[in-house]
Amino acid sequence: MTAQKNLRINPDRLWDSLMEMAKIGPGIAGGNNRQTLTDEDGEARDLFKKWCLDAGMEMGVDSMGNMFATRAGTDADALPVYMGSHLDTQPTGGKYDGVLGVLGGLEVVRSLNDLGIQTKHPIAIVNWTNEEGTRFAPAMLASGVFAGKYEQDWAYARVDAHGKSFGDELKRIGWVGDEAVGGRKMHAMFELHIEQGPILEAENKPIGVVTHGQGLRWIECTISGKESHTGSTPMPMRRNAGRGLAGITELVHEIAMQHQPNAVGAIGHIDIYPNSRNIIIGKAVCTVDFRSHKLDVLNAMVEEFHTRAEVLCRDIGVEFAANIVGQFDPPAFDKNCVKAVRRAAEDLGYGHMDIVSGAGHDACWINDIAPTAMIMCPCMDGLSHNEAEDISKEWAQAGADVLLHAVLQTAEIVAK
Repeated sequence: MTAQKNLRINPDRLWDSLMEMAKIGPGIAGGNNRQTLTDEDGEARDLFKKWCLDAGMEMGVDSMGNMFATRAGTDADALPVYMGSHLDTQPTGGKYDGVLGVLGGLEVVRSLNDLGIQTKHPIAIVNWTNEEGTRFAPAMLASGVFAGKYEQDWAYARVDAHGKSFGDELKRIGWVGDEAVGGRKMHAMFELHIEQGPILEAENKPIGVVTHGQGLRWIECTISGKESHTGSTPMPMRRNAGRGLAGITELVHEIAMQHQPNAVGAIGHIDIYPNSRNIIIGKAVCTVDFRSHKLDVLNAMVEEFHTRAEVLCRDIGVEFAANIVGQFDPPAFDKNCVKAVRRAAEDLGYGHMDIVSGAGHDACWINDIAPTAMIMCPCMDGLSHNEAEDISKEWAQAGADVLLHAVLQTAEIVAK
Protein backbone atom coordinates (compact mmCIF):
# COMPACT_ATOMS: atom_id res chain seq x y z
CA MET A 1 0.00 0.00 0.00
CA THR A 2 1.46 3.39 -0.96
CA ALA A 3 1.37 6.57 1.08
CA GLN A 4 -1.52 8.96 0.55
CA LYS A 5 -0.37 12.11 -1.18
CA ASN A 6 -1.82 14.40 1.47
CA LEU A 7 0.34 13.03 4.31
CA ARG A 8 2.61 15.71 5.78
CA ILE A 9 4.85 16.10 8.80
CA ASN A 10 4.26 18.74 11.48
CA PRO A 11 6.56 21.62 10.41
CA ASP A 12 6.17 23.60 13.64
CA ARG A 13 7.16 20.63 15.78
CA LEU A 14 10.17 19.89 13.57
CA TRP A 15 11.30 23.51 13.73
CA ASP A 16 10.83 23.67 17.50
CA SER A 17 12.96 20.52 17.86
CA LEU A 18 15.73 22.03 15.72
CA MET A 19 15.73 25.18 17.81
CA GLU A 20 15.70 23.23 21.10
CA MET A 21 18.66 21.10 20.00
CA ALA A 22 20.52 24.26 18.93
CA LYS A 23 20.50 25.45 22.56
CA ILE A 24 23.03 22.71 23.33
CA GLY A 25 26.58 23.77 22.52
CA PRO A 26 25.84 27.28 21.30
CA GLY A 27 28.48 29.00 19.22
CA ILE A 28 29.55 32.61 19.54
CA ALA A 29 27.76 33.92 16.45
CA GLY A 30 24.37 32.22 16.41
CA GLY A 31 25.42 28.71 15.40
CA ASN A 32 26.77 25.72 17.29
CA ASN A 33 30.00 24.29 18.65
CA ARG A 34 29.02 20.74 19.55
CA GLN A 35 32.05 18.72 18.58
CA THR A 36 31.97 14.97 18.85
CA LEU A 37 32.40 13.30 22.24
CA THR A 38 32.40 16.59 24.14
CA ASP A 39 30.09 17.14 27.09
CA GLU A 40 27.80 19.03 24.72
CA ASP A 41 27.65 16.05 22.39
CA GLY A 42 26.67 13.90 25.35
CA GLU A 43 23.92 16.34 26.31
CA ALA A 44 22.57 16.33 22.74
CA ARG A 45 22.53 12.53 22.77
CA ASP A 46 20.61 12.51 26.04
CA LEU A 47 17.96 14.82 24.61
CA PHE A 48 17.63 12.83 21.40
CA LYS A 49 17.30 9.60 23.39
CA LYS A 50 14.57 11.12 25.57
CA TRP A 51 12.63 12.30 22.52
CA CYS A 52 12.90 8.86 20.91
CA LEU A 53 11.74 7.03 24.02
CA ASP A 54 8.86 9.49 24.36
CA ALA A 55 7.90 8.54 20.79
CA GLY A 56 7.69 4.88 21.79
CA MET A 57 10.95 3.80 20.18
CA GLU A 58 13.61 1.41 21.48
CA MET A 59 17.15 2.75 21.71
CA GLY A 60 20.25 0.70 20.89
CA VAL A 61 23.87 1.87 20.89
CA ASP A 62 26.91 0.17 19.40
CA SER A 63 30.51 0.25 20.59
CA MET A 64 31.31 3.26 18.37
CA GLY A 65 28.53 5.24 20.03
CA ASN A 66 26.21 5.10 17.03
CA MET A 67 22.63 5.51 18.26
CA PHE A 68 19.76 3.51 16.74
CA ALA A 69 16.14 4.28 17.71
CA THR A 70 13.67 1.74 16.31
CA ARG A 71 9.92 1.85 15.72
CA ALA A 72 8.54 -1.67 15.42
CA GLY A 73 7.06 -2.98 12.19
CA THR A 74 4.35 -5.61 11.81
CA ASP A 75 6.76 -8.19 10.37
CA ALA A 76 9.33 -9.21 12.96
CA ASP A 77 11.54 -10.72 10.26
CA ALA A 78 11.57 -7.67 7.97
CA LEU A 79 14.76 -5.60 7.93
CA PRO A 80 14.43 -1.99 9.14
CA VAL A 81 14.37 1.09 6.94
CA TYR A 82 16.83 3.60 8.39
CA MET A 83 16.84 7.39 8.42
CA GLY A 84 19.44 9.64 9.96
CA SER A 85 22.61 11.68 9.89
CA HIS A 86 24.66 13.22 12.74
CA LEU A 87 24.34 15.57 15.73
CA ASP A 88 27.99 16.64 16.01
CA THR A 89 29.04 19.98 14.51
CA GLN A 90 32.04 21.91 13.33
CA PRO A 91 33.68 24.28 15.87
CA THR A 92 31.86 27.09 14.06
CA GLY A 93 28.95 25.04 12.76
CA GLY A 94 25.33 25.76 11.97
CA LYS A 95 22.08 24.49 13.43
CA TYR A 96 21.11 22.25 10.52
CA ASP A 97 24.12 20.40 9.07
CA GLY A 98 23.43 16.78 10.03
CA VAL A 99 20.89 17.73 12.69
CA LEU A 100 18.10 18.15 10.13
CA GLY A 101 18.57 14.54 9.03
CA VAL A 102 18.35 13.17 12.58
CA LEU A 103 15.46 15.31 13.78
CA GLY A 104 13.70 15.08 10.42
CA GLY A 105 13.73 11.31 10.97
CA LEU A 106 12.32 11.80 14.46
CA GLU A 107 9.55 13.99 13.04
CA VAL A 108 8.68 11.26 10.52
CA VAL A 109 8.17 8.81 13.39
CA ARG A 110 6.19 11.32 15.44
CA SER A 111 3.95 11.98 12.44
CA LEU A 112 3.38 8.28 11.85
CA ASN A 113 2.37 7.98 15.50
CA ASP A 114 -0.05 10.90 15.13
CA LEU A 115 -1.58 9.35 12.00
CA GLY A 116 -1.75 5.83 13.43
CA ILE A 117 0.19 4.42 10.47
CA GLN A 118 1.90 1.04 10.76
CA THR A 119 4.55 -0.31 8.42
CA LYS A 120 5.62 -3.83 7.55
CA HIS A 121 9.30 -3.00 8.01
CA PRO A 122 10.55 -1.45 11.24
CA ILE A 123 11.72 2.14 10.89
CA ALA A 124 14.89 3.30 12.62
CA ILE A 125 16.67 6.60 13.17
CA VAL A 126 20.46 6.69 13.46
CA ASN A 127 22.80 9.31 14.87
CA TRP A 128 26.24 8.49 13.47
CA THR A 129 29.20 9.37 15.71
CA ASN A 130 31.90 11.78 14.49
CA GLU A 131 30.64 12.54 11.01
CA GLU A 132 32.41 15.89 10.94
CA GLY A 133 35.86 14.58 11.78
CA THR A 134 36.85 17.94 13.23
CA ARG A 135 38.02 16.67 16.59
CA PHE A 136 38.99 13.15 15.53
CA ALA A 137 40.07 12.64 11.92
CA PRO A 138 38.92 11.28 9.55
CA ALA A 139 35.37 12.39 8.91
CA MET A 140 32.54 9.81 8.80
CA LEU A 141 34.57 7.73 11.23
CA ALA A 142 31.91 5.65 12.99
CA SER A 143 29.85 4.97 9.88
CA GLY A 144 33.14 3.97 8.28
CA VAL A 145 33.73 1.37 11.00
CA PHE A 146 30.11 0.22 10.61
CA ALA A 147 30.64 -0.25 6.87
CA GLY A 148 33.94 -2.06 7.31
CA LYS A 149 36.16 0.76 6.02
CA TYR A 150 38.12 1.11 9.27
CA GLU A 151 38.98 -1.15 12.19
CA GLN A 152 37.45 -0.21 15.53
CA ASP A 153 40.77 -0.38 17.38
CA TRP A 154 42.25 2.05 14.85
CA ALA A 155 39.26 4.38 15.31
CA TYR A 156 39.53 4.20 19.10
CA ALA A 157 43.19 5.27 18.83
CA ARG A 158 42.44 8.50 16.92
CA VAL A 159 43.51 11.48 19.03
CA ASP A 160 42.44 15.10 19.13
CA ALA A 161 44.68 18.18 19.29
CA HIS A 162 45.12 17.66 23.05
CA GLY A 163 46.13 14.02 22.77
CA LYS A 164 42.81 12.63 24.00
CA SER A 165 41.75 9.44 22.25
CA PHE A 166 38.40 8.72 20.65
CA GLY A 167 37.97 5.54 22.70
CA ASP A 168 38.69 7.25 26.02
CA GLU A 169 36.41 10.20 25.27
CA LEU A 170 33.56 7.94 24.13
CA LYS A 171 33.85 6.10 27.44
CA ARG A 172 34.14 9.34 29.41
CA ILE A 173 30.80 10.71 28.15
CA GLY A 174 29.12 7.34 28.75
CA TRP A 175 28.18 6.36 25.22
CA VAL A 176 30.03 3.09 24.61
CA GLY A 177 27.20 0.78 23.60
CA ASP A 178 27.00 -2.99 23.91
CA GLU A 179 26.17 -3.73 20.26
CA ALA A 180 28.86 -4.94 17.88
CA VAL A 181 29.52 -2.35 15.17
CA GLY A 182 28.05 -3.35 11.83
CA GLY A 183 25.89 -6.09 13.27
CA ARG A 184 22.67 -4.40 12.19
CA LYS A 185 21.31 -5.23 8.75
CA MET A 186 19.42 -2.62 6.75
CA HIS A 187 16.63 -2.89 4.21
CA ALA A 188 17.52 0.65 3.08
CA MET A 189 18.73 4.00 4.40
CA PHE A 190 17.71 7.58 3.59
CA GLU A 191 19.70 10.62 4.71
CA LEU A 192 18.09 14.07 4.67
CA HIS A 193 20.67 16.86 4.59
CA ILE A 194 21.06 20.50 3.69
CA GLU A 195 22.78 20.96 0.34
CA GLN A 196 25.79 22.89 1.71
CA GLY A 197 25.99 24.57 -1.69
CA PRO A 198 24.10 27.21 -3.71
CA ILE A 199 22.53 25.21 -6.55
CA LEU A 200 19.05 24.40 -5.21
CA GLU A 201 18.41 27.93 -3.99
CA ALA A 202 19.63 29.39 -7.29
CA GLU A 203 17.36 27.03 -9.25
CA ASN A 204 14.42 27.67 -6.87
CA LYS A 205 14.06 23.94 -6.16
CA PRO A 206 13.19 22.91 -2.60
CA ILE A 207 14.26 19.29 -3.15
CA GLY A 208 17.50 17.84 -4.44
CA VAL A 209 17.31 14.20 -5.52
CA VAL A 210 20.88 13.05 -4.88
CA THR A 211 21.94 10.55 -7.53
CA HIS A 212 25.67 10.41 -6.76
CA GLY A 213 28.25 11.50 -4.27
CA GLN A 214 31.57 12.88 -5.36
CA GLY A 215 34.68 10.80 -5.24
CA LEU A 216 37.73 12.47 -3.76
CA ARG A 217 41.49 12.51 -4.13
CA TRP A 218 43.70 14.50 -1.76
CA ILE A 219 47.19 14.91 -3.22
CA GLU A 220 49.92 16.22 -0.94
CA CYS A 221 52.49 18.05 -3.04
CA THR A 222 56.00 19.13 -2.07
CA ILE A 223 57.71 21.79 -4.20
CA SER A 224 61.41 22.16 -3.42
CA GLY A 225 63.53 25.11 -4.47
CA LYS A 226 66.31 26.98 -2.70
CA GLU A 227 66.09 29.52 0.08
CA SER A 228 68.00 32.71 -0.72
CA HIS A 229 67.88 36.45 -0.09
CA THR A 230 64.97 38.22 -1.78
CA GLY A 231 67.05 41.34 -2.40
CA SER A 232 70.43 40.06 -3.52
CA THR A 233 69.55 36.96 -5.57
CA PRO A 234 69.34 37.80 -9.31
CA MET A 235 66.01 36.90 -10.89
CA PRO A 236 67.46 34.42 -13.46
CA MET A 237 69.28 32.56 -10.67
CA ARG A 238 66.35 32.03 -8.34
CA ARG A 239 64.83 28.62 -7.51
CA ASN A 240 61.58 29.94 -6.09
CA ALA A 241 59.23 27.26 -4.76
CA GLY A 242 56.59 29.96 -4.48
CA ARG A 243 56.45 30.18 -8.28
CA GLY A 244 55.80 26.46 -8.44
CA LEU A 245 53.03 26.81 -5.87
CA ALA A 246 51.43 29.65 -7.84
CA GLY A 247 51.60 27.68 -11.08
CA ILE A 248 50.14 24.57 -9.49
CA THR A 249 47.29 26.59 -7.98
CA GLU A 250 46.28 27.81 -11.42
CA LEU A 251 46.84 24.37 -12.95
CA VAL A 252 44.39 22.75 -10.52
CA HIS A 253 41.73 25.31 -11.44
CA GLU A 254 42.34 24.84 -15.15
CA ILE A 255 42.08 21.04 -14.99
CA ALA A 256 38.84 21.14 -13.00
CA MET A 257 37.31 23.64 -15.43
CA GLN A 258 38.17 21.37 -18.35
CA HIS A 259 36.15 18.52 -16.81
CA GLN A 260 32.82 20.23 -16.20
CA PRO A 261 30.09 19.72 -15.10
CA ASN A 262 30.39 18.82 -11.40
CA ALA A 263 34.17 18.29 -11.30
CA VAL A 264 35.92 20.55 -8.80
CA GLY A 265 39.47 21.21 -7.72
CA ALA A 266 41.31 23.54 -5.39
CA ILE A 267 44.27 23.83 -3.07
CA GLY A 268 43.30 24.00 0.58
CA HIS A 269 46.11 23.50 3.06
CA ILE A 270 49.44 25.28 2.37
CA ASP A 271 52.69 25.45 4.34
CA ILE A 272 55.67 27.46 3.10
CA TYR A 273 59.22 27.46 4.42
CA PRO A 274 60.89 29.35 5.94
CA ASN A 275 57.99 31.81 5.71
CA SER A 276 60.12 34.89 6.20
CA ARG A 277 59.59 38.29 4.56
CA ASN A 278 63.04 38.54 3.00
CA ILE A 279 63.75 34.91 2.10
CA ILE A 280 62.69 33.36 -1.20
CA ILE A 281 60.48 30.35 -0.51
CA GLY A 282 62.63 27.23 -0.39
CA LYS A 283 59.86 24.70 0.06
CA ALA A 284 56.08 24.67 -0.27
CA VAL A 285 53.79 21.86 0.82
CA CYS A 286 50.16 21.94 -0.27
CA THR A 287 47.17 19.63 -0.56
CA VAL A 288 45.24 19.47 -3.82
CA ASP A 289 41.57 18.43 -3.54
CA PHE A 290 40.02 16.97 -6.71
CA ARG A 291 36.41 15.69 -6.74
CA SER A 292 34.03 14.27 -9.32
CA HIS A 293 31.02 11.96 -9.33
CA LYS A 294 32.55 10.07 -12.26
CA LEU A 295 35.49 7.78 -11.50
CA ASP A 296 37.02 8.07 -14.96
CA VAL A 297 36.93 11.87 -14.76
CA LEU A 298 38.45 11.83 -11.27
CA ASN A 299 41.28 9.55 -12.35
CA ALA A 300 41.87 11.58 -15.52
CA MET A 301 42.20 14.81 -13.52
CA VAL A 302 44.69 13.23 -11.14
CA GLU A 303 46.78 11.76 -13.96
CA GLU A 304 46.85 15.05 -15.88
CA PHE A 305 47.79 16.94 -12.76
CA HIS A 306 50.77 14.70 -11.94
CA THR A 307 52.11 14.93 -15.49
CA ARG A 308 51.71 18.66 -15.97
CA ALA A 309 52.76 19.68 -12.45
CA GLU A 310 56.06 17.86 -12.79
CA VAL A 311 56.79 19.55 -16.13
CA LEU A 312 55.69 22.96 -14.82
CA CYS A 313 58.04 22.77 -11.85
CA ARG A 314 60.95 21.44 -13.87
CA ASP A 315 60.63 24.31 -16.34
CA ILE A 316 61.05 26.91 -13.57
CA GLY A 317 63.91 25.09 -11.86
CA VAL A 318 62.21 23.53 -8.83
CA GLU A 319 61.50 19.92 -7.87
CA PHE A 320 58.05 18.36 -7.52
CA ALA A 321 56.92 15.32 -5.53
CA ALA A 322 53.38 14.17 -4.71
CA ASN A 323 51.47 11.35 -3.07
CA ILE A 324 47.79 10.65 -2.42
CA VAL A 325 46.92 11.06 1.27
CA GLY A 326 43.13 10.66 1.11
CA GLN A 327 40.75 9.05 -1.35
CA PHE A 328 37.40 7.42 -1.93
CA ASP A 329 35.64 6.55 -5.14
CA PRO A 330 32.35 8.25 -6.11
CA PRO A 331 29.24 6.44 -4.86
CA ALA A 332 26.22 6.00 -7.12
CA PHE A 333 23.20 5.80 -4.85
CA ASP A 334 20.72 2.94 -5.15
CA LYS A 335 18.43 3.44 -8.14
CA ASN A 336 15.29 2.22 -6.37
CA CYS A 337 15.90 4.44 -3.35
CA VAL A 338 16.60 7.42 -5.63
CA LYS A 339 13.41 6.61 -7.52
CA ALA A 340 11.48 6.59 -4.22
CA VAL A 341 12.81 10.07 -3.39
CA ARG A 342 11.96 11.41 -6.85
CA ARG A 343 8.48 9.90 -6.75
CA ALA A 344 7.85 11.34 -3.28
CA ALA A 345 8.78 14.85 -4.48
CA GLU A 346 6.50 14.47 -7.51
CA ASP A 347 3.57 13.11 -5.48
CA LEU A 348 3.88 16.02 -3.05
CA GLY A 349 4.17 18.62 -5.81
CA TYR A 350 7.58 19.87 -4.71
CA GLY A 351 9.94 21.28 -7.34
CA HIS A 352 12.97 19.05 -7.55
CA MET A 353 16.11 18.34 -9.54
CA ASP A 354 18.80 15.69 -9.66
CA ILE A 355 21.95 16.78 -7.85
CA VAL A 356 25.38 15.46 -6.96
CA SER A 357 26.52 15.78 -3.36
CA GLY A 358 29.65 17.89 -3.19
CA ALA A 359 30.49 16.82 0.36
CA GLY A 360 31.09 13.49 2.04
CA HIS A 361 28.27 12.03 4.14
CA ASP A 362 27.65 8.90 6.22
CA ALA A 363 25.33 7.75 3.44
CA CYS A 364 28.35 7.44 1.16
CA TRP A 365 29.79 4.66 3.34
CA ILE A 366 26.45 2.97 4.05
CA ASN A 367 25.75 2.88 0.31
CA ASP A 368 28.39 0.15 0.05
CA ILE A 369 26.50 -2.22 2.35
CA ALA A 370 22.80 -1.34 1.93
CA PRO A 371 20.53 0.41 -0.61
CA THR A 372 20.91 4.12 0.18
CA ALA A 373 19.82 7.52 -1.08
CA MET A 374 19.97 11.15 0.02
CA ILE A 375 17.48 14.00 0.01
CA MET A 376 18.73 17.57 0.03
CA CYS A 377 17.05 20.87 0.78
CA PRO A 378 18.53 24.30 0.05
CA CYS A 379 20.56 26.39 2.47
CA MET A 380 20.71 30.15 2.18
CA ASP A 381 23.54 31.42 -0.05
CA GLY A 382 24.91 27.87 -0.07
CA LEU A 383 26.57 28.60 3.28
CA SER A 384 27.54 25.75 5.61
CA HIS A 385 30.29 24.95 8.13
CA ASN A 386 29.63 28.48 9.28
CA GLU A 387 27.57 29.80 12.19
CA ALA A 388 25.56 31.89 9.72
CA GLU A 389 24.25 28.68 8.05
CA ASP A 390 20.48 29.05 7.61
CA ILE A 391 17.44 27.38 6.08
CA SER A 392 13.74 28.21 6.05
CA LYS A 393 11.02 26.32 7.87
CA GLU A 394 9.43 25.63 4.48
CA TRP A 395 12.60 24.00 3.17
CA ALA A 396 12.87 21.86 6.31
CA GLN A 397 9.26 20.77 5.89
CA ALA A 398 9.70 19.91 2.22
CA GLY A 399 12.72 17.76 2.94
CA ALA A 400 11.02 15.95 5.83
CA ASP A 401 7.81 15.45 3.82
CA VAL A 402 9.80 13.80 1.04
CA LEU A 403 11.65 11.71 3.62
CA LEU A 404 8.32 10.59 5.08
CA HIS A 405 6.95 9.47 1.72
CA ALA A 406 10.17 7.83 0.51
CA VAL A 407 10.40 5.86 3.75
CA LEU A 408 6.76 4.80 3.60
CA GLN A 409 7.18 3.57 0.03
CA THR A 410 10.14 1.49 1.15
CA ALA A 411 8.83 0.31 4.55
CA GLU A 412 5.38 -0.56 3.11
CA ILE A 413 2.27 0.78 4.82
CA VAL A 414 0.10 -1.92 6.36
CA ALA A 415 -3.61 -1.56 5.48
CA LYS A 416 -5.90 -1.26 8.46
